[in-house]
Amino acid sequence: MAALDLFGRRWALRILWELRAGPLGARALLTRCAGLSSSVLYQRIRELTSSGIIAPSADGYELTELGAALIQALRPLDEWSIAWARSREQNDQNPVEA
Repeated sequence: MAALDLFGRRWALRILWELRAGPLGARALLTRCAGLSSSVLYQRIRELTSSGIIAPSADGYELTELGAALIQALRPLDEWSIAWARSREQNDQNPVEA
């Protein structure tokens, strides 16, 4: 349950998702996560770092091996969400007639 508590915090998963392709600095994370405040970003960075999921790097922050494994575990959820969004779009474009 501790993992759900951590990942359920606002912006935590989004920060991890943005780091999936490689290290990013705080400014880049703020740009990619429109609406994220710097105070919340740094709070999440502290939490994710202390959990061993991200680590500081020369280029900002990066996923650890544990963080990369988490991203691989999230990929099926990403694929499901894309399929779900497409089905919603199709339903919106083809409403059922009463």
